Parts: sequence; C-alpha cells; structure tokens
Amino acid sequence: MTARIVGAGLLGASLGLALRSLGHDVILDDVSPLSLSLACGLGAGELTRAGDNDGEVDLVVIATPPDVTAEVIIRELAAYPDAIVTDVASVKGRVIDAILAAQPDGLERFVGSHPMAGKERSGAPNADGDLFTGRPWVVVPTAHSTRAAIDLVMTLAVDVGAMPVLMEPAEHDQAVAAVSHVPQIISSLLAAQLTDVPDHQLTLAGQGLRDTTRVAKSDPMLWSSILSANAAPVLAHLRDVKTSLDKVLADLEECCEELYPPAAIAGLAALIESGSAGVARIPGKHGGAQRNYAEIVVYVPDRPGELARLFADIGRGEINIEDVRLEHATGAKVGLATISVEPAVGEFLANHLEELDWSVVR
Repeated sequence: MTARIVGAGLLGASLGLALRSLGHDVILDDVSPLSLSLACGLGAGELTRAGDNDGEVDLVVIATPPDVTAEVIIRELAAYPDAIVTDVASVKGRVIDAILAAQPDGLERFVGSHPMAGKERSGAPNADGDLFTGRPWVVVPTAHSTRAAIDLVMTLAVDVGAMPVLMEPAEHDQAVAAVSHVPQIISSLLAAQLTDVPDHQLTLAGQGLRDTTRVAKSDPMLWSSILSANAAPVLAHLRDVKTSLDKVLADLEECCEELYPPAAIAGLAALIESGSAGVARIPGKHGGAQRNYAEIVVYVPDRPGELARLFADIGRGEINIEDVRLEHATGAKVGLATISVEPAVGEFLANHLEELDWSVVR
C-alpha cells in the first residue's frame, strides 16, 4: 500500500513510522518545512509537498489540527480521486458536518477516524511507531462511506496494533469530552495554581501531584483548537464539575466556621467515595475490568542498570509484572518502584526480592 499522510506532527509521524515498519510506502506532506524535514529524518516517510506528483496513492490520512481538517480532507478527495481518505482529528462532529455541507466529490471514499493515542509532548521528535499499540481507534463512517472504505480504515487500525471501535460523530464527541478533553482542562487548571507556590513548598510534591498534572504539559495551540471545536460537549461536562465544586466550596466554608460539622464532613466523604467509584469504572489491563493487585514497594538506587536489574530479578522468580510505578525520593539518590502483581504471589515476590538483597518496604 502507498499511504499519503498530511501533517507531520506526533500522530502523523508516528503513523508513518508504524506503516513503514510493516513494509508500506509512506509519503509525507506538511505546511511546515521544518516539521516535514524532522519527520522524514526520523524515517516516518518520504519527503513531499503539496503539488508534488505522488503517483498512485491508496490511502490518505489527514493528521492536521481540527480547525483545518475539513478543508484539507476536501482538497485531498479532489487531488486523489482513487484513494480512500480518513483523518485522525480528535473532534468528529464539526469536521464531518463541514465536509457534508460542502458536498465534495468522493464522499463515498471518506471515513472519519480518531486513534485514542497521544503524548503530552507533540511534534515529530516525540513520534513513536508503537504509539497506537493496544489503544482504541474510533472509526466514524458517514452515510456516504462505502463498505470498502470503512474496511480499509478498520484494517489500518488493526495493522498498527490498535482496536477499532465504530461510533457515531455525536457519541464520539461526547465520549472524548468526558475521558480526554475535560481531564485536560482540569489538569491544566490544577497545574496553573502551582505557578505562585513557593519553591520550597513544591519540594513536598509527591506522585499524586505528578499524576494529576502530567497532561498539563500539552501543546496550547493544538488544545485550544480541540476545545473550541468540541465546545458544547465539554461545556456540558464542565457545568456538572462546577456544580460539584460549588458543593465542595460550601462544605469547606462550613468547616472554616465549625470544626468537623457533620453535614459538611458527610458531603466531602461522599465526594471522595464517588470519585473512587468512578475510578473503578475505568477499564483495566487489556481493556478488561479493573482488578486488585498486590503492590510491592522496592527501593531502587538511582544509577544506570538498577531498574533493569530489578525487572530481571523479578523475571527470575517467574513472576509477571501487572503494572509498575516509579517515584523519586526527595533529596535522595533513590527511587521507589511500586510493582503490582497478582495477590497470590505478592508475599512470595517480597521474600524473593529480599533474598536477592533488595530493600522492600514492609
């Protein structure tokens, strides 16, 4: 297959790397010569620009910001009349509405899509050919899309290791508002409050703060485009958040006036409990239900090879690691590795590691 990818950022370059690793030909295009050069230099595809003769193209993938996705799709449908065209924009409703309103030739060859994959750092330098492995890839056909076009886009998702999921545009936009767009806003709001916190206070930060602010490092231009394009579903979810936050504020104001007021304490406890119930609904390993694991915490010296040695020693015990989390101790050249394993082998792992001279937190 020959694939043309328009947009040489994180998703476009990552898809190029994945397709080339499978033996497909990939040609890249981008309005930014620098982005295009970086992506091609990484091996994500062959260099091309709009107007160049690409020859025969089987698939066109639009990997541009959502504010220009529709116009680029319309242009590519006209430029490549024999190719299937898809996009990877994180908003589907407005993009597809704009395409349908324009009624371009070749609508039957267009299928919307959105891989649920990314990083907090954008751009070709952060591209990864394994970015899509194990991730959902939403496929959003229109009423005009042919079966052949749908099948090719679903095959694309499977070939790069993703799991295709069919959705309507409105359902997709509601879903990503809840699981991606609102979390981005909440993370950014939380991180923004840290700008005025004194440095010596920030030294107390633990993994909880790092976990909840990780995505706050995202690209501001890209995310302002995404949020604007999906404003209505995001606004609906944020209004629910505001209602809950107003209740928390009222409970805390009551706590300022009285020590441990029963009604306020009950309200705060209900919030934490509700949050715990929400977390429990997030799919676990391989997309299945969340499971409870035994967690073994091990001190890991902060020097080359130590983490690899820990994993090798766990493997020597024929124990499968279900999950791992790494924290760094403040002011010490040591990390804390939390190893999640099946409950039945938790005590065995702790004893096994102690026998190999690892310091286990009991």
